[in-house]
Amino acid sequence: MTKLRLALSQYPITAPTSLEAFAAKLDGIVAEARAAGAEFVVLPEYASMETAAAFPGTGNASSELHSVCAAGPALLEIFCATAQRHAVWLLPGTLPWQSGARIVNRAPLIAPDGRLAVQEKTTMTRFEAEQWGVAPGAPHGVFATDWGTVGIAICYDVEFPSLVRAQVIAGAWLILAPSCTDSLHGFNRVRLSARARALENQCFVAVAPTVGFAPSLASVDENHGYAAVFGPVDRGFPADGVIARGTLDAPGLVIADLDPEVLHTVRTEGAVRNHRDWPTPGPTHLPTCVLIEPEHP
Repeated sequence: MTKLRLALSQYPITAPTSLEAFAAKLDGIVAEARAAGAEFVVLPEYASMETAAAFPGTGNASSELHSVCAAGPALLEIFCATAQRHAVWLLPGTLPWQSGARIVNRAPLIAPDGRLAVQEKTTMTRFEAEQWGVAPGAPHGVFATDWGTVGIAICYDVEFPSLVRAQVIAGAWLILAPSCTDSLHGFNRVRLSARARALENQCFVAVAPTVGFAPSLASVDENHGYAAVFGPVDRGFPADGVIARGTLDAPGLVIADLDPEVLHTVRTEGAVRNHRDWPTPGPTHLPTCVLIEPEHP
């Protein structure tokens, strides 16, 4: 497998007045990442919620949710067109998505040729469950990419070891964790959990957060965090396991070059073998992840 140049967006939440304005903003971010040599671009959870500013009902969290759900197919078209235009793999954050009678939190993964796969969030925060009524989505899978198998653990999902462990057992060497947190408490829960998942699985975990303030929006009015890539805490890696990180609450990109082969080395020759020495009851008691190939819609 070849090295991957990954771009993580510390995505500034604003209040675009139209889907066209949102598309232009997205295009600028992806173009900047591509100019830096990135082949894979990751945006945060609920980045698309800022488009609620373009519809009636702004300032009411429930109205904003339903407005963005209604715009979901149009937003997905924008995401697919952007990935193809810039010839990148794109995880454009997540979309609240109407799935029958339920709303789920769905992360599209888009290949440069427009093929599409999705991961849905399976563990809801209290806000999602109690105020929005967002439901748990389909079980976790892992995804075939040009650099091997990757997993997606959306925000709160990364706080649960067994979910990520199942993805790693299924072959994921990189876990993408798009996040949206409105406090430093929330951001640090995601950050510390991502670091722990990287340590205990001897894998890479990449976090991409929303940042900034949009007081006119009820759902994403306050956002805190920084983008980061975490890896094993062992020889051949930084002593704290931090591969790359951005500046707290500052918009921008974090670029990291990741080599899956170094994980094989640390898992076999490291000072410890966390990946191998996972304690009982072991993999048979973990959720099952299937490999998902992106397909044309």
